[in-house]
Amino acid sequence: MSTVLIYDAKCSLCCGCMNWIKSHSMDTDTFEFIACQSDECKSRFPDIREEACLEALHLVTPDGRILAGDKSLPEILCNLRYFRRLAIFFKMPIINLLSYFVYRWIANNRYIISRAILPLTREKV
Repeated sequence: MSTVLIYDAKCSLCCGCMNWIKSHSMDTDTFEFIACQSDECKSRFPDIREEACLEALHLVTPDGRILAGDKSLPEILCNLRYFRRLAIFFKMPIINLLSYFVYRWIANNRYIISRAILPLTREKV
């Protein structure tokens, strides 16, 4: 079973990030990408409310753990070529704290950021 990434499909920044993750993943089946607005998401993950997944990326591990927002970043990095070693930095308290604030700022401003980078992220996941 793959690790599932649940993302906002109406956000071009989010779609661009999913494409970047897909292109750098260890294997083609490392991640499964599901839009949080989809019926598939609602049926497979009824415990994840749409409002919550519109606020933050959600990651569901093969063993069923659900990680949201900045907590999902180390798990994603562990499954990417050339970026695995970066996951260790998230064990450092200062990086862990900074990642929360940086993630929240980007998540809260993603539609503004998306308008600026729209031409770069037009491809579908």
